[in-house]
Amino acid sequence: MSNEKRLRITSPHDGDILNQTDGTRTEHGLLIEVTGTCPAGADVRVNGRKAAVTGTTFRAPLLIVGEMTRVRACAGPRPDADSDSIKLLWDRNCFPRYRFSSDDNIWFLQDLAQNARKSLFDNPYLALWKRLHDTYGTSVQHNIYWETPGFQLSEMPDRFKAEWRDNAYWLKLAFHARADKPDLPYQHASYEQIARDFEDIVTEIARFAGQEVLTSYTTIHWGRATREACRALRDRGIRGLACPYPDKWPNESPIAYYMDDAMIAYATHRDYWWDTQEDILFTTYDLCCNIGAAAEYPKSLAERAAHPHHSQLMEVMIHEQYFYPHYKAYLPDYANRVETCIRWLTEHGYKPVQYDHGFLGA
Repeated sequence: MSNEKRLRITSPHDGDILNQTDGTRTEHGLLIEVTGTCPAGADVRVNGRKAAVTGTTFRAPLLIVGEMTRVRACAGPRPDADSDSIKLLWDRNCFPRYRFSSDDNIWFLQDLAQNARKSLFDNPYLALWKRLHDTYGTSVQHNIYWETPGFQLSEMPDRFKAEWRDNAYWLKLAFHARADKPDLPYQHASYEQIARDFEDIVTEIARFAGQEVLTSYTTIHWGRATREACRALRDRGIRGLACPYPDKWPNESPIAYYMDDAMIAYATHRDYWWDTQEDILFTTYDLCCNIGAAAEYPKSLAERAAHPHHSQLMEVMIHEQYFYPHYKAYLPDYANRVETCIRWLTEHGYKPVQYDHGFLGA
C-alpha cells in the first residue's frame, strides 16, 4: 500500500503571507477559506472543526487571529489519521506601501572617501536620494559591495558617522556582495564563503556609519544563491530577500535564489512569500528602473497595482552604476526614472517604508 498522503491542503499554500486581498477582515481577525483534496466521504477536520466535503474536495472557513497560524487538516479524529499541515503569516496592518532599494553600490562611498566632501549629501548620488526623500518622504536602502578597483570599504572614513545616524530612519545600507565581478558569485557558494563576505561588509558599515543604518533585509548580487548561503545570512540576522523571479538569462534558471520551479511558479504571483523551513521572507520585484523607458513606468505600475496579490507591497529598485557618465551603460535620465516611479506610487497612495519598521514595514 502506498504511503502517499491522500489528503492535501491546496489553498492557502505553506508559507503564504496573507492580507485583506486573501479573505475578509472582521473585528476578530481575517476570515479565509481552506480548501483541499481528500478521499471521497472522508470526515475532514480543519484545526479541529468539521469541513464540508464534496466528492474528493473539502473546504472550511478559518479565522486568522495571530501573526503566525498553523493549519492542520486531518481525515478524522484518530491521531494516526491522514493529515496535512501548513504555516501562514498574516500581514495584519497591511496598507499600500513601497520599498525602494538600489543594488551594486560602492562608487558613492569611494567618492566620499577620496574627495573633500563636507557632507554625505555633497555627493551627487546621495544628493539625489536626499531630494527625493525631502520631496516625497522616500526611504532608500543601498546594497553595497566590499570593494571596487582602487577602493575597499576599510578605507571609508568615519567622519560622516553622526550624519549617517541622523538620516538612518530613511537611508539604509546593507550587504550585497564582495564585488561586482564575478557574476553570480553565490550560486554555488558555501555557508562559510558568504558568511565571511557578509561579516566583512557589515562590520565596516557599523564602523563608519553606525548600527542604526543596518537593516535585516537585502538582495544578494544576481539574486541567486545556495540554500546554505541564504541560511548563513539568516543566521546573521537577515530576515528577508528581494527576489526578481521573472528575469531570466540565457541557459540559466530564474533569478530566485535556491527555489525550485514549482515554488517560483507560485511565489512570483504574490507580493511576498515565507520559506517556513528556512524562516526567510521573499519579496517580489515589481519594477527595475534601469530597464525600459521611464514613460512606460506608470503603465507598468498600474498593471501591478491592479493585480490583487501585487497591489499592497511594491518592491522597486535600480542599480547605482547607471547614474555615472563614465559607466558603459550610463542612463542620462537616471534621476527622472527614479522620480517617475516614486511620483506615481505617491500619487496613488503608496507610502514609503523600511521593512524593519513593523512586519515588512506595516
